Order: sequence, then C-alpha cells, then structure tokens
Amino acid sequence: MSMPFYVSPEQLMKDRADYARKGIARGRSVVVLQYDDGIAFATENASRALHKISEIYDRIAFAAVGKYNEFENLRVAGVRYADLRGYSYDREDVTARGLANAYAQTLGTVFTTESKPLEVELVVAEVGREPAGDQVYRLSYDGSVADEHGYVVMGGQADRLGGLLASGWRPGMTLREVLRLAVDVLGASGDDGGESRAIPAQQLEVAVLDRTRPRRTFRRLTGALLEDLLTPDGAGDPPAPAPHDD
Repeated sequence: MSMPFYVSPEQLMKDRADYARKGIARGRSVVVLQYDDGIAFATENASRALHKISEIYDRIAFAAVGKYNEFENLRVAGVRYADLRGYSYDREDVTARGLANAYAQTLGTVFTTESKPLEVELVVAEVGREPAGDQVYRLSYDGSVADEHGYVVMGGQADRLGGLLASGWRPGMTLREVLRLAVDVLGASGDDGGESRAIPAQQLEVAVLDRTRPRRTFRRLTGALLEDLLTPDGAGDPPAPAPHDD
C-alpha cells in the first residue's frame, strides 16, 4: 500500500507565495505617483494594444504587473463591478475602496483554494477633488491590501526602485516632475543595477487621473504631448486635451 502524499499547510502556502512572487518579478515595473493635480502611472511597454494601465470608472484607474491574461480578467471584472454599482445606486457610490475590497476577496480565494495562485499585483487608485482625497491601494497575489501614500512601484526590482522613488518624490510635485522621476527610476531597473538608461517616449505607457477634468479624469499621454513633458527644458505643462479624449 503506497503512502499518501502530504504537504503541510505552511509549506503549501509558502510554495504558492514563492511561485506568485517569481512570476510577478519577471514583469516590467509599474510606477504610480501622486502629483499636485492628480495621480500618474508609468511603465515600460512598447505595445499599443496590450495595456497594463487602464480606466475603470470616472475617477478610478487600474494598473497591474504579472500575467496579462490574469490581470486583464480582473480588469474586466472591475469594470463590470463599477458599472453595475453605478447603475444600481449612484456614480458617487463607486469607490476605489469598494473595488479594492472586491479584488482582495477574489485574489484571496484563488490563493487559498485553487492549485495555482494568480501571478498578479494590482494598484487601484482614485483621484479626489483635493490631494488629500486621493486613494491608492496596492493588492498582492494573496489578497493583501495596502493603503499607499505618495508613490508605489510594482514588479521587477520593486524594492530597489522603491528606494529610488523615496529619495526623489516629494509632495506637491508637478506632472512634468513626477514623469521625469518615474522614467529615471524605470530606466534604473536593469539587472546590473548600473547607470540609468534612457527610455524613449515610444517605449512608455503613461496615463494620469487628472483632477482638473470635469468627470472622466483618466487620460493617456502619448506622442508629442508625452515627449514635451519628458523634455528637461520644456516650458511648462501642456494644456489638457478635450474631455472626451482617453
């Protein structure tokens, strides 16, 4: 008679956590920073179709690292959650906190009951009417939720890049300043940890939640607009595009 295979619950949870962390670390980092007029998101991503940063609702955005198919399913579920809640109650009832709680339940359930955890890490952010009202939540593969302030970095060499952000970020920075900081930090994510490399605007995916817009605050920054913001000697932030632009 063969002996039954047994793994202690502690070892099983540790193996799942190690598996998820390794998968997340293989992805390129995503940086999220608060600035004077909103919240900025940036990552190195040459694709113009497969986004790691997306709009969820009027004042809420989503950013993720890890396996694309897994976090894309979560994004779609988040959009459905927001649409249903906004339709059933009121648009003001759709909050980043409620969405983060829903994601935490899903991630935690998969981590504890399924054979393989989701290899994803998420940020759900909501821009407030004033800077004090901004909300940024970071969600891990096991459903853990952290209320972040100022900046967040996920994926890749997150610990090292977080230290670089800590030394460069300060409250009240302009959009131009936080984007240049984000690109400098992303450029320092090489394996050798050496001198920062320059990342061209065409290789970046950048978006913001702009509190100065009337309702839909999410907009992507691309092309000449992004290049101007990343130019060291630029003459001030460019005007925002029309409200219907994404």
